[in-house]
Amino acid sequence: MESDIRDVKLAKGGKLRIEWARQSMPVLERIKARFSKEKPLRGTRLGACLHVTTETAALIQTLKAGGATVRLCASNPLSTQDDVAASLVKHDRIPVFAIKGENNKTYYNHIDAVIDLKPMYTMDDGADLVSTLHSKRKKLLNVVLGGTEETTTGIIRLRSMAANGVLKYPIIAVNDANTKHLFDNRYGTGQSTIDGIVRATNRLLAGSRFVVCGYGWCGRGVAMRARGMGANVIVTEVDPLRALEAIMDGYSVMPIKEAAKIGDIFCTLTGDLNVIRKPHFKVMKDGAIVCNSGHFNVEIDLPGLETLAKSKRQIRPFTMEYVLENGKKINVLADGRLINLAAAEGHPSSVMDMSFANQALSIEYMAKRDKALPVEVYPVPAMIDKMIAREKLATMNILIDTLTREQKKYLTSWEMGT
Repeated sequence: MESDIRDVKLAKGGKLRIEWARQSMPVLERIKARFSKEKPLRGTRLGACLHVTTETAALIQTLKAGGATVRLCASNPLSTQDDVAASLVKHDRIPVFAIKGENNKTYYNHIDAVIDLKPMYTMDDGADLVSTLHSKRKKLLNVVLGGTEETTTGIIRLRSMAANGVLKYPIIAVNDANTKHLFDNRYGTGQSTIDGIVRATNRLLAGSRFVVCGYGWCGRGVAMRARGMGANVIVTEVDPLRALEAIMDGYSVMPIKEAAKIGDIFCTLTGDLNVIRKPHFKVMKDGAIVCNSGHFNVEIDLPGLETLAKSKRQIRPFTMEYVLENGKKINVLADGRLINLAAAEGHPSSVMDMSFANQALSIEYMAKRDKALPVEVYPVPAMIDKMIAREKLATMNILIDTLTREQKKYLTSWEMGT
């Protein structure tokens, strides 16, 4: 079987870790059990470009159980868990093209290997698979019926493609589902980002000034968890509504040029480029720690930092120490890539349970349609979103109220007032 992974001998450890993750993914397990019986994806070919983690493995196993022929590559050069990739190849017979630390050329060769499957559906985490299909592999676009996208960054790219008339097949924006971004982005990113920073540095957060660049759902999560660890949190924003919300949530808000002077730890979560730039590096404290938890490694101007540095060295795993001309040191974590996946293990399984349930059910929704959707970026159908929430509550043995007939009538009428 064609694959490109680190070492198949790592498969035993990966299999155990996948089993551990699946224990906290009961909604996806229920979907897998149904998929195994119904085979709703029988005859489909699916190309996936995702972070190759234990939770992703559980999703890929579910898709295969549903009858799909699947190929998987990494959506980030540093996010692959090599033992998981090995287990999928050896124990599940799924072609995987992913090696932690792969260079840029290998990364895109792996995307091409997935596209060689001639996928009918794509599953993306950042839209690199979709953009490669639309730029370098256009001849295969006519066989693609639809796809899904997991991230805020990817959806920004896809909506731009749709607005410019470039997008050639429909995409469901999984990230926009309430059962995805309210939990995965907030609680998942919050916990896993702090985990990655602590693993990479072993620095105490309590009492530090922790700068969160961007107050979207991911930024909210990191700010909340950093404060929970005792940090004094500073938020930088360009959106006045989000800045106002951060103030009312109890955080300090200021421009990055001011935060750069006083911050101890910086984390970008904006989805935009060059959020932290040369002027900011110049005024940072000696020993400042800079990292990113947005999807791509463009949020920190590393080329600009290189021009300021007289030397650099890897002082710890995932920690690069840059020494500036004045002797001041700035520490960049994980080459500016996703700190939560590069230095840690990514989101906890219990939140990815809902995210990947959205992925599996969105692909099923597209595959079961008689005709392909018109070309557009779509939200996850509300019925899927609500069903996942109900299923998650059920697996937690939590009951909620239901509206009475009287209450339903009141909420749909206009006659009753004070």
